[in-house]
Amino acid sequence: MGLKTNFNIRVYGLLINDLNQVLISDECRNGYAFTKFPGGGMEFGEGFKETLVREFQEELDIEIEVNELFYFNEFFQASKFNPKDQLFSFYYLVTYSNWQLIVTDQHQVPLTQEGEKHRWISIKDLNEELFTFPIDKLVCSQLKRSLNPLLE
Repeated sequence: MGLKTNFNIRVYGLLINDLNQVLISDECRNGYAFTKFPGGGMEFGEGFKETLVREFQEELDIEIEVNELFYFNEFFQASKFNPKDQLFSFYYLVTYSNWQLIVTDQHQVPLTQEGEKHRWISIKDLNEELFTFPIDKLVCSQLKRSLNPLLE
């Protein structure tokens, strides 16, 4: 008999503004600080795009437009928070025309108080080391590689 596995489906948005900056999320949950792309877990009854729209609504109080799928992991990845959970992470390119209105206060990184804050990072300054989780690091590299010709 094999180990019972739970599947944890995560959906994230890659929001790039007109200044060639991408939005990232600094969070602290149960005393654990991490940096990732905005998004989160799929709830029962939701589709991928619905999850992402809900997450951005909850986290940033904005209505995004979900565009094409950018990346999903085709390999095994255990959850950092529950090693018995197998993660499936989906990253979509998203747009929001009023991106200037997104609240991005200056804050200390890593975040030390419970909650989340957001910041814009220039694509040129995007670096795997900014991110906590392995799949985000991978997506960071792929995003930078795919956008590099646009920045020259």
